[in-house]
Amino acid sequence: MTLHRSQFPDHFRFGAATSSYQIEGAASTDGRSPSIWDTFSHTSGRTKNGDTGDVACDHYHRYLEDANVMQQMGLNSYRFSTSWSRVLPKGRGQINQAGMDYYSRLVDSLLERGIEPWLTLYHWDLPQVLEDQGGWGSRDTAFAFAEYAQTMADHLGDRVKNWFTHNEPWCTAFLGHQIGMFAPGKKDQALALQVAHHLMLSHGLAIPALRSSQSKVGAALNLWTVHPASSSQADAVAAHRYDGFSNRWFLDPLYGRGYPADMLEWYGDKAPKVEADDMAIIATPTDFLGINYYIRMVVAADPNDTQLGRKIILPTSSEYTDFDWEVYPDGLRECLERVQNEYNPKAMYITENGACYDDDINADGIIPDTKRQRYLEQHLEATRQARANGAKLEGYFAWSLLDNFEWAEGYSRRFGLVHVDFTTQKRTLKQSAHWYKQFLQGNA
Repeated sequence: MTLHRSQFPDHFRFGAATSSYQIEGAASTDGRSPSIWDTFSHTSGRTKNGDTGDVACDHYHRYLEDANVMQQMGLNSYRFSTSWSRVLPKGRGQINQAGMDYYSRLVDSLLERGIEPWLTLYHWDLPQVLEDQGGWGSRDTAFAFAEYAQTMADHLGDRVKNWFTHNEPWCTAFLGHQIGMFAPGKKDQALALQVAHHLMLSHGLAIPALRSSQSKVGAALNLWTVHPASSSQADAVAAHRYDGFSNRWFLDPLYGRGYPADMLEWYGDKAPKVEADDMAIIATPTDFLGINYYIRMVVAADPNDTQLGRKIILPTSSEYTDFDWEVYPDGLRECLERVQNEYNPKAMYITENGACYDDDINADGIIPDTKRQRYLEQHLEATRQARANGAKLEGYFAWSLLDNFEWAEGYSRRFGLVHVDFTTQKRTLKQSAHWYKQFLQGNA
């Protein structure tokens, strides 16, 4: 494989991504109130080893050190999220100035180092006080989110010019409210579908607030390339339905098509309640689409699955990460080209892409994560191919800058380009980070 920085335009954004609850720590510092992930992780049996984000990477206190790491790596962009409960401890209303000042300092530290801030408003950490009032199951939360967006635009919009409303609303809706493995840990399919609608509604409601600061706006969706397990009609139908569940349920309304008719028929009386102007609000034009891509899904029909009539197949001939996720870079190319051809977004950004491996520091203090390095190379090559085939791809953010709190998996999984010793908080660049740096310098 021959891959070089010169194969991408000069303006192409190359960065890394994080999220607030996964790295910040300082969970009760300077006026921050609990989020649903504080509550969830402190509930027995919810996370591996009972791990919480109370300290995480202590980024709240070490953001300057981490900004220096980004500068050392040669990143020109950084995607991060803000903690809603750090800036609005009651979910709406009075601003917590200490929290807002923290994000202002973070943004300034990035700009001083020539790193462009890309801010995500919501990465799964709803203030617990809003959850207590109905959470995303309540339509009112969508309007609270729009107020939050306006608050952030008012205070950071002079310096932050690229915003994502939501990160992976599929995870919030279905992992959090149907499957129950993420906060708030509920298991109700009808509720999950209503939550998905309120998330998308809040996205549309927030756009005018963010645009008020002359900024660009989009959403970051986790998308899978879905393949049927065989050539049978039953598997083809099951794969199409899974695509509707995971991809089209969010892409279609975002681009003005409403919810997919086949999925509305499948869900029946569990389909969400939609008010008159909702779909027009959700389809408010955006400036770009963020795509988080990790794996493809190989789907077979399964009549015993009462919710989607399918099962996921793991191809035996494939390579897998230490998280048992298939390594299938051509799925990223296929995903980008499909979205471009079917939805024609103005621009696309890979907002997350990365791999989990159990990294070890050798006797020389080196972390030889050759598999992660190869994963990055293969997926960057897939982005190059997609661009060559017409995809309007303008940037790539590796997941993740730092090893962090990996949600229900706690600290047992490592996705970072930078190793974090969670006892000492020491940061060490892995081999993949050195490769990324050399690539960005044109020397890989």
